[in-house]
Amino acid sequence: MTRFTTLLLTLVLTLGAFAARAEGLVASVDRSRVNSGETVELTLESNNVTLFGKPDLTPLQAQFEVQGTRQVNQLTSLNGDNRAITRWIITLLPKTTGTVVIPPLQLGDVQSQPISLQVLQSASRSDSAPLEPVFIDASLDQDSVYVQAQAVLTLHIYHSVSLYDDSSLTPLQIDDARVEQLGESRTYEKVINGVRHGVIEIRYAIFPQHSGVLNIPELIFSATLADAAGAQDSAPQGLKPGKLMHVSSAQMPLTVKAKPVEYPADAPWLPARSLSLSESWNPEPEHSQVGDSLTRSLTLKAEGLSSSQLPPLPVTEANGLRSYPDQPQLSNQISDRGLIGSREDSQALVPNRSGSIDLPTVEVVWWNTHEDHLERSSLPARTLQVANNPSLVVDTPAGAAAAGAGGDSGTLWAWKLSTLLLACTTLLGFGLWWRARWQPAILRAAQTGPSPRTLLDDLKRASLANDPQATRQALDAWARQQPETLADMAARFVPLSDALDGLNGALYSETGHYWQGEELWRAIRAIPISEQVQTPLADTSSLPPLYPK
Repeated sequence: MTRFTTLLLTLVLTLGAFAARAEGLVASVDRSRVNSGETVELTLESNNVTLFGKPDLTPLQAQFEVQGTRQVNQLTSLNGDNRAITRWIITLLPKTTGTVVIPPLQLGDVQSQPISLQVLQSASRSDSAPLEPVFIDASLDQDSVYVQAQAVLTLHIYHSVSLYDDSSLTPLQIDDARVEQLGESRTYEKVINGVRHGVIEIRYAIFPQHSGVLNIPELIFSATLADAAGAQDSAPQGLKPGKLMHVSSAQMPLTVKAKPVEYPADAPWLPARSLSLSESWNPEPEHSQVGDSLTRSLTLKAEGLSSSQLPPLPVTEANGLRSYPDQPQLSNQISDRGLIGSREDSQALVPNRSGSIDLPTVEVVWWNTHEDHLERSSLPARTLQVANNPSLVVDTPAGAAAAGAGGDSGTLWAWKLSTLLLACTTLLGFGLWWRARWQPAILRAAQTGPSPRTLLDDLKRASLANDPQATRQALDAWARQQPETLADMAARFVPLSDALDGLNGALYSETGHYWQGEELWRAIRAIPISEQVQTPLADTSSLPPLYPK
């Protein structure tokens, strides 16, 4: 009883800790890397309606200057459940460079988690350099890149005067490159030579398509001056409210290098900063049986490439496996270094035999742009152990079982007994043959189940209704009343084999609702009669058709 009470108390405390975390303060920042003199926004979020007041900001004063705070209350409704969210947005200016930790902040009985922030030393402008009221600073993360590799262009639009919200920037268009904007623009503040500037940050990922020199064109920023009194003394005279200002960035050359000679000619060109290859199974294949459907997902993730640049991963092919690929899943993630493309290729694998099935190695060749050398990422080969499925095992014939039992005994009396049984069965067979000579050539057997015509109608309705599950059940019931197995009919009639592959693909993949059963029905109607199941002595013209209309 004491042990049970201890376990119950531990469970209650654990659930309480999870609940406190879920309803506590969740901290996040708009950027994890900032330059010295730039502000960063810290957001504290809580969905606990019992929390009142404001977080204690005293721990921030050691390493940050608090520029301002504001509170946002939001009420959302999801599936009839109303949820209140409170956010505290705090503008911070780091006092030091390097790795700075935002400490946990307390509100009532809960506190936020700490966050690490990288503060980089930025090049300061000379005190004698004039400060324009609005200017653009454009920079590339690298001076040269490989063809089709990523170069990140960052635009910082600084303004020491207030601007209206009608500002605009000309779009970045480059003829020999593909351009993608990295998320929405960011706004923050930065102190330059003692003057506080508002900053608008916009980033682009540029993928050059040809080697040579690529010229980044100038971009023009337009904005309307809101308040001339807010300009600093160093700003030019003549600024008036309502005046439209135009500033442009500088043109920049980007050197684009060709694909290295040592890169394999038959491999897709993948220039990435980093690349990873992984796999997942659903369900796990350790206890698979014949006929089970296993889903194998291969995920390729590359930093510095978009998902559209990632090639298809090789389809899993092995003796003893049937493969049914699905549509690939493509996604892009934005990081501080640019794009991270991801591609996931999934396929349904159905073992059709027991034993060991060897899966080959999956390898991807790529060029490491960070260390500038060729690399290969691979998944090792693996072996699937497939067990027999009891529901698919065919019963052993009685004659074979009797023969096996007779082989196990080596005594003389067993041989005599088997000889006697053979003689009796021979005599019985001769007697049945003699009796069969006086019977009609065709003897109509009484049906104990649905007639072949009824089963054929069921198969027709299911296939023309494009229902793969119902078609499979009707097909198995119809095949059990045929003189040969469904596998034998498919082996000697190619259209039926192709139609069955399409039906199996619909059953074991996610594209079942697109299956069309008319092809299977036409193949069933057109199956020729096998010569082995025809009666050689009977007049075939007097027999009824196999599939009456």
